[in-house]
Amino acid sequence: MKHVHVVMSLLLASTTFAQTSVPEIPFDSVPDFLKLPPDMHLGEASGVAVNSHGHVFVANRGGTVSTAFQSTASQVLEFGPDGNFIREIGKNLYAWSYAHTVRIDKDDNIWAVDKGSDMAVKFNPEGRVMMLFGRKPESPHHFSGYDRTGTQEELRKRYPHVDGQFRQPTDVTWDPQGNIFISDGYVNSRVAKFDKNGDWVKSFGERGAKPGEFNTAHSIASDAQGNIYVADRTNRRTQVFNSDGVYLRSITSDAPLPPGAQAAIGNTPTGPAADEVNGAPWAICITPGPNQFLYVSDAFPGRIYKHSLDGKLLGVLGKSGKQLKQFGWIHEMACPSENELFVAELLNWRVQKLTLHPAGR
Repeated sequence: MKHVHVVMSLLLASTTFAQTSVPEIPFDSVPDFLKLPPDMHLGEASGVAVNSHGHVFVANRGGTVSTAFQSTASQVLEFGPDGNFIREIGKNLYAWSYAHTVRIDKDDNIWAVDKGSDMAVKFNPEGRVMMLFGRKPESPHHFSGYDRTGTQEELRKRYPHVDGQFRQPTDVTWDPQGNIFISDGYVNSRVAKFDKNGDWVKSFGERGAKPGEFNTAHSIASDAQGNIYVADRTNRRTQVFNSDGVYLRSITSDAPLPPGAQAAIGNTPTGPAADEVNGAPWAICITPGPNQFLYVSDAFPGRIYKHSLDGKLLGVLGKSGKQLKQFGWIHEMACPSENELFVAELLNWRVQKLTLHPAGR
């Protein structure tokens, strides 16, 4: 019994430390990093990714028009390591509707996930379409028995999961074997798994708050062992699964709210409402090996959290705002190294390049 009390005391001490002593990570942001042509502007920057050559890819809500559907908000733009604009990928592509994320795989293929068209698209490094997942609605409201009118909760009740079909997908990642994992996040509340050839394998997860269930699977990443990390935003946790979809553990970003924290837009939440969104993961990324780290961003109080892969919170940085080194709803992150991050912001219509300066580095 004495041993049990000692263990419980240690656990409580650990919890208290996690809640009250989280170091701030000093960092810098490169001013005016992305350099666009005079006649081009970013809209909401919903995604950012970096390839093996240091080129930066941005998913941007703006620019395209599709006569088959309606005016859309979706582009993929490529920039050099110096931030100079190179090209637009997939200009006026049929799949474009409402950009959600862009990712780069180990072979420098470019993947775009479009929430509005219910599609994920794989481009080769030259920018040609190589593989398609899902299908775009033939009208703004209906296709293949999927009436898009109504709330997300109504849609969930109305339609069961369908293999290979998405309802507002959010992100994509891969395991070392090349299996493809797409977070089918808003309506279906699941993760869809395909093999490297694009053949359907399975899905895991459903709407709920229990382990292995999701309430807005908003971002997804994988580690070197092939474990899959899913930002379960409204449940305020990042869930970890093996590549077969077996639940392993959950990670929460538990840091106290800083004094004077303000929302980037809208009324600043207080009390229990603030607790529900503090640390709720909007975007996640995992650094390359051999010693990998998980970065998580939230919308309020607008911070980035650094975790070890076992879930320990190692530090925080940033806050909501419009200035350099402040954030307005980070929607996606890329972390090509432990101390270099790229963050795409919805409210500030920009991508920031951050350099972190943790203690002792």
